[in-house]
Amino acid sequence: MSQTPLLSIKNLSVDFQLSGGFLTKKVFLRAVNNVNVDIPQGSFFGLVGESGSGKTTLGRAFLKAVNIADGEVEYSDDEVTYDLRNLTKVELKDYRKRAQLIFQDPYAALSPRMTVRDIIAEPLEVMGLTKTRDETDKRVREIAEKCRLNLEHLRRFPHAFSGGQRQRISIARALVSSPNFVVADESVAALDVSIQADILNLLKDLQKELGLTYLFISHDLSVVAHICDHVAVMYLGRLVESAPTRTLFNAPRHPYTKALLSAIPSLDPDDKGNALKLEGEIPSPTNPPPGCKFNTRCAYAIDICRKEEPALQPTGDDHEVACHRWEELFEEV
Repeated sequence: MSQTPLLSIKNLSVDFQLSGGFLTKKVFLRAVNNVNVDIPQGSFFGLVGESGSGKTTLGRAFLKAVNIADGEVEYSDDEVTYDLRNLTKVELKDYRKRAQLIFQDPYAALSPRMTVRDIIAEPLEVMGLTKTRDETDKRVREIAEKCRLNLEHLRRFPHAFSGGQRQRISIARALVSSPNFVVADESVAALDVSIQADILNLLKDLQKELGLTYLFISHDLSVVAHICDHVAVMYLGRLVESAPTRTLFNAPRHPYTKALLSAIPSLDPDDKGNALKLEGEIPSPTNPPPGCKFNTRCAYAIDICRKEEPALQPTGDDHEVACHRWEELFEEV
């Protein structure tokens, strides 16, 4: 895996307008707030957190699918370098070929009125990547084979397939334009456990074969531990910890990360578990608490946590954490 960033993000923020307009004051919700992260080329980068933490919005920002309110997002591969905040129409069209999305729900992501061949071929036709039908069919057959789809599947409609097969169709559609960067947004969450493993292994094989870089968004930490090289933890629109997967799971340094990891179910039926209980709900992003955003649910919060927001700071070994007390808490472990 190359350490050269494919995507470099500095102070990224994303806002959504809730109300207001021509004659009234506009009210915004800050869904992603001041995020700094680099995604190395060729990596399988994990992004985890509770529902409502801003994971999907951050992934959409990487795809230029939402407006970026502030900060810098730079994409740089071996051919081009783009500033995603200032893309021209021609550059945006080219970037769509290089960055693609695998949707969460394989049942809702595919048109029931199109054959599998037409579903996979649609990006090629929309982006003008092939000139003839024979060229399109050849590319569709190639990517279908890589995604473990039989040729006879191409003539069928989505209703004839299981969830796992539909997700392979979604993966083939995402990869048919030969992208470098793929956002997988909860792409195995709707599948059975056995099918999840098959899809994860397929994604890993495709990464090696095609040289892909993934942003893998998930709430399932056991899946993240199996597949990702590096993991970033998100809470209320901010990154609170980022580290190589093995380091994060063996030595978490943020109380929120520790709570998430403690909630992973054990395979031992006699293990009663020792999950750290988080009191209360994740605060509303329209009215976030002052100081550390986690202080309302943190058992270790003190006065400084309620007044000053901690910055994401390096702790060594490519490990970063946003916590005022991480050193003393980490020493207690």
